[in-house]
Amino acid sequence: MTELGRVAWPPAPIRTERLVLRESEGRDRAGFIELFASPEVGTYTGGARPRDELERVMPEVPGRRRGLFVIELGGTMIGMIELNRRDAERRSKVRPDAGEAELGYLLLPEAWGRGYATEACAAALRWFAGALPGEPVVLGTRTANERSMRLAAKLGFTEAGRYLEYGAEQWFGVWSSGAASG
Repeated sequence: MTELGRVAWPPAPIRTERLVLRESEGRDRAGFIELFASPEVGTYTGGARPRDELERVMPEVPGRRRGLFVIELGGTMIGMIELNRRDAERRSKVRPDAGEAELGYLLLPEAWGRGYATEACAAALRWFAGALPGEPVVLGTRTANERSMRLAAKLGFTEAGRYLEYGAEQWFGVWSSGAASG
């Protein structure tokens, strides 16, 4: 992934009814380790990483880069959202002149099923539409990931294609600022 380019970073924290989307801080390190070590989270992301390895390699302030938001609930990290450019060689290009912005998200299992992903992703998409008006956003997920497929539909992503990758059927969708978002 490459950065968003001309967008000022970090933006002011984004507040929703229940959540705050903000830049990563040192206090988020344990949350990042939990996220990447979780077998449930790893189901559709290539598997969980060993906790001891994460403890050794995780920076003191993990995830501090353009396009990455920590999702905070009540002062605690419950997940993350990324909005970054797809690498030029990735399939399913929507914009012929540049890599598309791609939405990615991970939430801790205890945050699943409460609407936090919808609320956080919708807020990130609204921010993106204001920062880069008219630019589409893409999202890819395994078709077997029913929660992610439902989230894509709620956010207003429309199917642009399906393909096989990583031994499974993948879904590829596109969102534009004119679409409904949560």
